[in-house]
Amino acid sequence: MTFLSATLDRVKPSPTIAVTTKAAELKAAGRDVIGLGAGEPDFDTPQSIKDAAVVAIALGKTKYTAVDGIPELKSAIVDKFKRDNNLDYTTAQVTVGTGGKQVLYNALMATLNPGDEVIVPAPYWVSYPDMVLLAGGTPVTVSCGIESAFKMTPEQLEAAITPKTKWLIFNSPSNPTGAGYSHDELKGLTDVLMRHPHVWLMTDDMYEHLAYDGFQFCTPAEVEPGLYDRTLTVNGVSKAYSMTGWRIGYAAGPEALIKAMRKVQSQSTSNPCSISQWAAVEALNGPQDFLAPNNEMFVRRRNLVVEMLNAIEGMECPVPEGAFYVYPSLKGLIGKTSAGGALITDDEAFATALLEETGVAVVFGAAFGVSPNFRVSYATSDEALKEACTRIQTFCAGLT
Repeated sequence: MTFLSATLDRVKPSPTIAVTTKAAELKAAGRDVIGLGAGEPDFDTPQSIKDAAVVAIALGKTKYTAVDGIPELKSAIVDKFKRDNNLDYTTAQVTVGTGGKQVLYNALMATLNPGDEVIVPAPYWVSYPDMVLLAGGTPVTVSCGIESAFKMTPEQLEAAITPKTKWLIFNSPSNPTGAGYSHDELKGLTDVLMRHPHVWLMTDDMYEHLAYDGFQFCTPAEVEPGLYDRTLTVNGVSKAYSMTGWRIGYAAGPEALIKAMRKVQSQSTSNPCSISQWAAVEALNGPQDFLAPNNEMFVRRRNLVVEMLNAIEGMECPVPEGAFYVYPSLKGLIGKTSAGGALITDDEAFATALLEETGVAVVFGAAFGVSPNFRVSYATSDEALKEACTRIQTFCAGLT
């Protein structure tokens, strides 16, 4: 009898964490490494949010809280959804978890049975399929390549739905591509879902406030109110508010689903960090004036990276609408050999050789379900990005 659960055989460790760990190890060993793997803004958490946390500590807000969020944070979330998304929820329809990942996982654990299918458009955030597998479901990936701007079409969604489909997981702007769906593109997808009332919708809106060039973010339940009763709208403070380490995610949806998710959380982590919750209250209720200048910096960095990568022969890098990633294709480089003697058989071989020969860490596309591509996070300094892209250019110029 084996000691470890057979469920673990269904999943793999996070490739993005593996790349970040490998880069840190090389850096600790003295290598000159530039990490472009982590999806983490280099901006500090805004001062007003940090101050709110200090005040909470001083006031002794250090005890257990309600399992899935303090009333003050739930009220702030209700106000946020009304203000930003024109969605009306009560606090009983809101849940708060230790990051958006836990919220998504709780929902899947609370609803999936063996045989249930979950549609996951690819490229996808690396954790979606594995969380479905851990919860006992079956991920059904829908490949959305560069030819469709990495977006799923209504026809693709229609073809993927079966009687076993329970959820569609939807992410816009997207990790890893930065692709954002317009109102009309979303309407095409929601029209399909309206024809299939057994399919629920899980929207990951974590990059809502990171939208560029006039792109107007909208969330599916806002576009199609008919989906309100079977949509879980997920968000968090990690990205826009530079609070990745504070670990606060949240969601709103039908009360029965939220109650089931609360039950899962009550027997796993219980409440999120009390101090982080008070900081998140300030994040949602407090000044938002830092968002625009932060986005201006992201746009500048995006443009720098896109321009430098598109200058490489054999590489194609679309311009994303949001988030802080680009997802270039290296189709024209497959089959070549690096200056160090590495054969570029696929995007994983490319990323491995790039790290070993130049010290630039990126995440290979197979981890996100679409190849041959790789993901670059431009949530770091202009100087680091320019140097990293120069190294990538030199590496690619040396391919024969």
